[in-house]
Amino acid sequence: MDAPASREPGTSEPGTTEPRAGRSAGSESGTAGRCVLAADHGQVRVLTLNRPATRNAIDLELRVVLADAIEGAMAEDAVRVIVLTGAGGTFCSGGDISTMRRQGGDAIRPRTQAVQRVIRAIWQGPKPVLAAVEGYAVGAGAALALACDRVVAAADSTFSVSFTGVAIAGDMGIFASLPARAGVGVARQLMLLPRRLTGQDALRLGLADAVAEPGRALASALQDAAAIAAGPPLALAGIKAMLARWPADPREILEREVDLQATLMDTDDFAEGIAAFRERRKPVFRGR
Repeated sequence: MDAPASREPGTSEPGTTEPRAGRSAGSESGTAGRCVLAADHGQVRVLTLNRPATRNAIDLELRVVLADAIEGAMAEDAVRVIVLTGAGGTFCSGGDISTMRRQGGDAIRPRTQAVQRVIRAIWQGPKPVLAAVEGYAVGAGAALALACDRVVAAADSTFSVSFTGVAIAGDMGIFASLPARAGVGVARQLMLLPRRLTGQDALRLGLADAVAEPGRALASALQDAAAIAAGPPLALAGIKAMLARWPADPREILEREVDLQATLMDTDDFAEGIAAFRERRKPVFRGR
């Protein structure tokens, strides 16, 4: 079951988002009534959780729409990097308690599998995903942020791995992402004794990768995303795929590295990188 929101629950809002190719930089797909908004900034797609009245709590609809949006961005050639953020000055306050009730396992499994699909889309997709965190990233909101490849947090943001308040343990990949970032010992303490962490605390413990001034998390994440988007897409996809299988037998890693390098060194991007180095210019990578 998904983690609870640490706020007064709200109601579901209808909506979908279907990003369209060819939109101008910064243009938006959707209206304020949609639960996920999409905006393109060059080769970077920003996906905004848009339930500000509930501090972007994850209800049944949001998990499906967000998974669709991430999978769609992963499949679109014009998009090279994805940034997740939240509307109304907060990232995500967790699962929407107003949609939760006691149910048998057969009923709960589809609900939880739907929210796990969001994380699978992030982890299995070839494109880097960044989280721009303002306000709260609590419970499932924290898990969503930690599942991303880079977390940029406002200095005054609040992280909390709070699942046990309603007698659940956690989902959305938290048992993989939190230990990978903070170590098993720290993860255990944060989950057994949930506490609030500032953006600076999150940086110190490894939950965040960079801290921005309040109100500047998205701008900072967009700057990082643009730098990543200029990189070689096939190599970036290879890095994601390799790290997604960690930890692994070191001997297996050596063999996988051979396979990956053999593939990448027979691409147009590799030839472009070598030519740009010799010509002392910036390479232009095209993902082929």
